Amino acid sequence: MNTLVRGQKLPIFSASGLPHSDLALQIARQASVPEEEQGDDGGSEFAVVFGAMGITAEEANEFMEDFERTGALERSVVFMNLADDPAVERTVTPRMALTTAEYLAFEKDYHVLVILTDMTNYCEALREIGAAREEVPGRRGYPGYMYTDLAQLYERAGRIEGRDGSVTQIPILTMPGDDDTHPIPDLTGYITEGQIMMDRDLNSQGVTPPVNVLPSLSRLMDDGIGEGLTREDHGDVSDQLYAAYAEGEDLRDLVNIVGREALSERDNLYLDFADRFEEEFVDQGFDTDRSVEETLDLGWELLSLFPKEELNRVDEELIEEYYVEDEDEAEAEEAAAAD
Repeated sequence: MNTLVRGQKLPIFSASGLPHSDLALQIARQASVPEEEQGDDGGSEFAVVFGAMGITAEEANEFMEDFERTGALERSVVFMNLADDPAVERTVTPRMALTTAEYLAFEKDYHVLVILTDMTNYCEALREIGAAREEVPGRRGYPGYMYTDLAQLYERAGRIEGRDGSVTQIPILTMPGDDDTHPIPDLTGYITEGQIMMDRDLNSQGVTPPVNVLPSLSRLMDDGIGEGLTREDHGDVSDQLYAAYAEGEDLRDLVNIVGREALSERDNLYLDFADRFEEEFVDQGFDTDRSVEETLDLGWELLSLFPKEELNRVDEELIEEYYVEDEDEAEAEEAAAAD
């Protein structure tokens, strides 16, 4: 739904109390390059650089234990800045992480994934240092140069012509007060290429990871999917899932007013789809390692709840190839054809 492309910077917008640390660990643990691109010695030319800023000692121990337990530490470089460390160290941590990533990518030809958590702590350190220097504050007390400062970090993602390596960034930030108009997520959204939005309502329903796909976006996704990259049906399936889920969400509001009995059979189908989409597609826990192909097959299973004529965003040839026929309906069609 929001494919990450090499060289992209795609932040995760979270909030206090949501399991963004678990998601960060899962990404670091499971990220890899395709088998055909792995090194001659069988090991993939892939590394993870993990930069943690302003985290507690408990969180730091949890991160390191998980890395060691899963073996991810063997291909990881970890920078830790704890909550009781000086604020000035917090401003240096992401720069050290990115310098390491650039060395591995552009000197050693690695594909490097940089995970930075939590950028909100980094920005708070900027504000603290700015206040100590008696600088003129900008919005909500943050320095006026915070946009430039964040851009200096985020824009260090990418690829260089003539070099095989790449630096891909997943910064994680917690939105103060769940406010996506706060300066930190607001400026981050301007600089980066999309966002993954975590949702408190989904989290309270037990959906993990609680990612709300409707406001989430990957602006470079179209350049990284399709035939020869993922699968030829990827774009159409994604578009149709978005459209169907959005309609189901709108109908949930209507149900609260008129009740489910007042809706048509078609509307009830979209409501059922929205529920199953959250339960089966989004909700996968923090240990499931699902490939893109498996995810697309699951998407077709859900889309096959609808009659074929409802799938107006998918090419007819793809429907014929991937649509999952209901066994009873298929038998009825065969019998009709035989008659």
